[in-house]
Amino acid sequence: MNTNELLNLSVAKLKRMVALKGQIERLQSRLESLAGKASAAPAAKPVRKRRKMSAAARRKISLAQKARWAKSKAKSK
Repeated sequence: MNTNELLNLSVAKLKRMVALKGQIERLQSRLESLAGKASAAPAAKPVRKRRKMSAAARRKISLAQKARWAKSKAKSK
């Protein structure tokens, strides 16, 4: 709102606007406090143990993938 619009408002409307603004500020502070509590103690994710793959297993997977690619390329020719 610009200054001219504010000057044309009644006293009752101005008081209502001030009351609503105060209420909005209180609600925002409550919302921030609730959000702050939620973010203060985040749920801990369980730590997964990383599985290690043997060299033989990696080689077996690699050969299988190469065979799939070769089969796919042979069909397309």
